[in-house]
Amino acid sequence: MQALALGLCALQLCPAVLGGRWGQPLLVERPPARRLSMVGGFSWENCGNGTDPFVIKSLSVAPDPIHIPGDVKVSVAVSSEAEIGSPLKAVFTVEKKIVDIWLKVPCLDDIGSCTYDGLCRMLDNVIPPGTPCPEPLLSYGIPCHCPFKPGSYSLPPSDFYLPVIQLPPWLTNGDYRVQVVLSNGAKQLACVKVALSLHSD
Repeated sequence: MQALALGLCALQLCPAVLGGRWGQPLLVERPPARRLSMVGGFSWENCGNGTDPFVIKSLSVAPDPIHIPGDVKVSVAVSSEAEIGSPLKAVFTVEKKIVDIWLKVPCLDDIGSCTYDGLCRMLDNVIPPGTPCPEPLLSYGIPCHCPFKPGSYSLPPSDFYLPVIQLPPWLTNGDYRVQVVLSNGAKQLACVKVALSLHSD
């Protein structure tokens, strides 16, 4: 797998390194961003060791495939046996299927196999402390700020609108799987795996 990944990288980098036939640099235009048009084949599973305090009990996303821009209906139920607060970190591992091999997608422009530290601070930047949580979270008593108290939270089937989403040029069509590990210091809180297919225009 590593040899194949290095081979693919080499094929992409060699023209720029070696230059043209007479040693002149080969100018490579960066392809433009593309618009995400469809997401399909969505599935998920908990991947913790059975002792994680935070667990997704159910998660439903419809329709399948999801057309973007467009509406999506989401329902979710989670439970937490411990208070979740700072320092909160999420580690994403993203893989793409190439033929029959899963290759890790590196972290580029904060997309891919990235680590996000300070999730509580990021939430505060999106929803300033002291402001109410957006709907439908507010109506169903689902918190949007740290610390998250122990308990069970559920969102019944709710409609959301997905606007136009631009993909970086290197994130190509295909099958992906994503693992997210949530932790607080050295303590793992949750592990979730998601599989999906991306299609763009």
